[in-house]
Amino acid sequence: MMAEDEAKQGTTGESLTVTDNRTGQTYEVPITEDSIRALDLRQIKVEEDDFGMMSFDPAFTNTAACRSAITYIDGDAGILQHRGIPIEQLCEHSTFLEVAYLLVFGNLPTRAQLEDWVFDVTTHTFVHEDIKKFLEGFRYDAHPMGMLLATVGALSTFYPDSKNTDDQIERYLATIRLIAKIPTLAAFSYRHNMGLPYVYPDNDLSYPENFLSMLFKMTEAKYEPDPRLAKALDVLFILHADHEQNCSTSAVRDVGSSGVDPYSAIAAGVAALYGPLHGGANEAVLKMLRRIGSVEEIPAFLEGVKNQEERLMGFGHRVYKNYDPRARIIKSHADDVFEATEYNPLVEIATELEKRALDDDYFTSRKLYPNVDFYSGIIYEALGIPPEMFTVIFAIPRTAGWVAQWLEMSDDPDKKISRPRQIYTGLTDADYVPLGERSGSDRIEGPPATRPG
Repeated sequence: MMAEDEAKQGTTGESLTVTDNRTGQTYEVPITEDSIRALDLRQIKVEEDDFGMMSFDPAFTNTAACRSAITYIDGDAGILQHRGIPIEQLCEHSTFLEVAYLLVFGNLPTRAQLEDWVFDVTTHTFVHEDIKKFLEGFRYDAHPMGMLLATVGALSTFYPDSKNTDDQIERYLATIRLIAKIPTLAAFSYRHNMGLPYVYPDNDLSYPENFLSMLFKMTEAKYEPDPRLAKALDVLFILHADHEQNCSTSAVRDVGSSGVDPYSAIAAGVAALYGPLHGGANEAVLKMLRRIGSVEEIPAFLEGVKNQEERLMGFGHRVYKNYDPRARIIKSHADDVFEATEYNPLVEIATELEKRALDDDYFTSRKLYPNVDFYSGIIYEALGIPPEMFTVIFAIPRTAGWVAQWLEMSDDPDKKISRPRQIYTGLTDADYVPLGERSGSDRIEGPPATRPG
């Protein structure tokens, strides 16, 4: 490694000694921040003209793709912090828009800064009327997440100057537009799906109150949300605002590394979140609770889990090996939501299921504790929100994290266009076979063909 590279990374003199048993040669690889640079492995070769050693890490489970100062997670200890501030403190004392400011700018705002920030976001909640026409082109049963994906991407055509990604004014405008408009797009997709007229933003309301108004306002002159519901939704927004380098955040960074406008980069995050393995976990929890059916069936269900005949959804986490701190927080607000809404028998099933699982050494010894998805789906359903909207609501607060990550990536001196390596496993030096000399089946190999449309 060159001296200037070592100075740039703050090398401490620690190193890893690697011996290549193929050649007997030993290499010293510098250690920085408990990691080594993958490019340092390239010096390990059998022949001088070899490409060099690569690391193979499917899904990047142990590969750091960036340096970030936004979100810190200690999964073993159950710690989640934004810019160093524990999530517990933020949920108790802050609001989502203040947390969004913290994520974007790196510090808590002064009173004047917060007032300006809230004003800027609030006055950008309306979307262009042509967006409404665009939405009206979707089928009546179009999935709200697909509609959100399309409309977020379409925003880049409404703000063509956003392609000037080095322009600080354009960056700020894109930041507030995305945070302000995605709740509107989300609510419009819900209303379209329900066959209801769109409700325009009410800028007299707070961020969560306005979203509830755009979802549920009917014929009343002014929608007045229950403050308990608005508070619970605001807490849920804070809990979902950012979560380090997950699938959707990585997608935003990867796509953003090409220099594309921020709306297109954020659309990539929406697309990744659309996947059931990422954004659909809380919907799976509801399906599980419905399948259990009653409190009396819980023991049999848990035995089924132990026998690998059933799956316990909403427990355990890829990162957290302890109680998900977000689950503990939202659980404290769940009772207020259930008080303010109609009785739901799934609440009793969920409560008893958690109690029995946490009293069972089989689950606790395997670090299977409730995660945030275990509670969020029940809360959304209590609010009267259909399961198809759950991931859409997830995308609203995560937009703040995506934008913060995009901004950080854009200013990173180590920024390069994303281009992972591969281990090639196919043929090499194969000859072209003329069409008349080829053998094989008369039908296309693979799934049966379908008619167009």
